[in-house]
Amino acid sequence: MKDLGPPTADELERYAAIHHINLSEAEREEFAAVAPELLDAYERLEELEPSVPTAPANADRSSSVPSDEDDPLNVFVRRCSVSSAAEGPLEGYDVGLKDSISLAGIEMTCGSAVFSGYVPSTDATIVTQLLEAGATITGKLNMEDMAFSGSGEMSAHGPVLNPRNTDYLAGGSSSGSAAAVVNEDVDVAIGTDQAGSVRIPASWSGCIGHKPTYGLVPYTGIVGLGRSFDHAGPLARSVADCARALEAIAGADGLDPRQGAVPTEEYTEILDADPPNLTIGVLEEGFGHDESEAGVDETVDEALKAFADVGADLRQVSVPMHRDGLAIWNGIATEETAATIAGEGIGHFGNGYYDAELMAAFGRTRRERADEFPPTVKLVVALGEYLAEEYHGRYYAKAQNLSRDLVAAYDDVLADVDVLAMPTTPQTAHKHLEDPSRLQILERAVNMLANTSPFDVTGHPALSVPAGTSEGLPVGLMFVGEAFDDATVLQAGDAFEQHCA
Repeated sequence: MKDLGPPTADELERYAAIHHINLSEAEREEFAAVAPELLDAYERLEELEPSVPTAPANADRSSSVPSDEDDPLNVFVRRCSVSSAAEGPLEGYDVGLKDSISLAGIEMTCGSAVFSGYVPSTDATIVTQLLEAGATITGKLNMEDMAFSGSGEMSAHGPVLNPRNTDYLAGGSSSGSAAAVVNEDVDVAIGTDQAGSVRIPASWSGCIGHKPTYGLVPYTGIVGLGRSFDHAGPLARSVADCARALEAIAGADGLDPRQGAVPTEEYTEILDADPPNLTIGVLEEGFGHDESEAGVDETVDEALKAFADVGADLRQVSVPMHRDGLAIWNGIATEETAATIAGEGIGHFGNGYYDAELMAAFGRTRRERADEFPPTVKLVVALGEYLAEEYHGRYYAKAQNLSRDLVAAYDDVLADVDVLAMPTTPQTAHKHLEDPSRLQILERAVNMLANTSPFDVTGHPALSVPAGTSEGLPVGLMFVGEAFDDATVLQAGDAFEQHCA
């Protein structure tokens, strides 16, 4: 790491110019003269050592890269076996982690060549929680490059193939998380969700995927895209296992600036709801998007009719603003992701724990290898900077303010129903292309977000459950509930799974 030294007059002039400040000759010289005194405090900072999350005693952990024969879907980045002596509700469970989640002693790549070689020295909070619940961590799971795509084809480690049909993709960005669950490589996986990245691959690959309420699960030790819309959550083959995993990882850790007061429940104990006790608001605007396949809408419609046949109370509801949810998400995600990358992968100006090792590694590698970022990241960084510089945050601020109205619009309807229901994605999995063009990659990365992304900016809990198939490929049904009412969302998913699947 570069030693701290005072800036020269030329350096001060150059860095001031980035902020559109033109220093006079007198200002150059005077500022350069006083800068060393102002940096004395930073020399003291260099001498002090802050407390950090405790590194595990066995931080020197072994791992391996599986062969193609052992990993035909390209699910794993690395295999491992990390456990503790703890006994708990996840004892006997093999758990996989999306490769943006820190596991001490084992390389974390974020699915990217840019970030390869980084080895964290501490565990993410949720890793500590999983180990304390008795789980065994058995692998780091493949993901879209820097998590900015929903297709499943953009990892630097190669695409993740759909476990139901390998001519298609698993979906992203938590690609390996869904495929590993369906392929029974793990019992539970933990993914992240900023625009649908837990629910999209769950829908396309045919498993359960839960995006918890914003802030319910601590994000400490996980590489994010934007503090206002980062989520982490479980994928599993049953709603009950998602609920069991959520019990282990939900709650405030005191380190994550995304969290405030975090009410939690015993989620496994409130399952087994009878369908007649549930009121399902079928969201009109969740169907019939420009990207929608008729077979997907029809499959979800038939699945909901089957739910009604066993007693669920279905009501047609309308939230016209839902159609604007993707535009609102875009207005937030573009500038915030660009700012997060400029903030060395962590960002600034929030309370909580800052991973200095991660920031240093991210800052160094993005300066050396930014040309190797995927086209989605390059575009969003350039566009985000353009919007910030040319329009001074106008559209970001407007989108954030509109997200409050979107929250209120959903909550108005949720006051009269237990959950909303709609297709998770408007289409089934994309076909695997051997050599997609850059424009194909960009289009295929985001054309499935219409129903998932709005709930990342509003923070409502959302659960994707398998609803059947269309032309042989899985279709997901999404239930959405009120903030911190993840229990009801899980109840609805469990009741559907038990009576209709």
